[in-house]
Amino acid sequence: MKSKTFIAVFLSFLLSSFFPAVSLAAQTSLLPNISLSVNPGSTPSGVVGTVQIIVLLTILSLAPAILILMTSFTRIIVVLSFVRNALSLQQSPPNQVLIGLALFLTLFIMGPTLSAVNSNAIQPYLSGKISQSVALSKAELPFKEFMAKQTRVADVDLFLKYQHLPTPKNLVSLPITTLIPAFALSELKTAFQIGFMIYVPFLVIDLVVATTLMSMGMMMLPPLLISAPFKLLLFVMVDGWYLVVSSLLTGFH
Repeated sequence: MKSKTFIAVFLSFLLSSFFPAVSLAAQTSLLPNISLSVNPGSTPSGVVGTVQIIVLLTILSLAPAILILMTSFTRIIVVLSFVRNALSLQQSPPNQVLIGLALFLTLFIMGPTLSAVNSNAIQPYLSGKISQSVALSKAELPFKEFMAKQTRVADVDLFLKYQHLPTPKNLVSLPITTLIPAFALSELKTAFQIGFMIYVPFLVIDLVVATTLMSMGMMMLPPLLISAPFKLLLFVMVDGWYLVVSSLLTGFH
């Protein structure tokens, strides 16, 4: 009975000593007050700022499409996928490694283009020297120059004929909505051509191994089980990743 009384007195002492400290700390501490409100714009500049934020969010939402269709990313990731399939490897290297390598190679290749966009469009616009429309037109030009160097004339003519548009006199007058699908089509064709050249030596190894196993009467042994180590050995001996990446880098003008 005495022990229960002692425990009750001890708990009451802790509660009486703890809660005043908490209330005192709440009174002395300064917590930030966050409030969000939407008010009608009283000046045209406020409305313009809101529209600029909406345009910026729209561009950010289209960033993956811009990365895939207006840069070297498509060709690089398709060629790297061909390399993995030619080696008869399903998950090695993983998709995260291939995408990460393709992203960094894309940034390396697109470095001059991005620098031109930053110096000719972004920095003058942020300093207030040019308007938003002028900045967008100047930002398009470096991407047009890059895409036009990689795009075949036949692919551009295909989309121009579909839209019933005349042949543009210069690169500035070429609509970017026509150049983007033509560039993507040319990149896919180039990537498949590179992929075919990568497949040929590994296909020869598969044929040799399959013929050898058939001549030895090993009909039930999968040829892939035997050819996979030879493919890896050939790829390592010729320093395959170096050759693939160097060919991708030199393939862009």
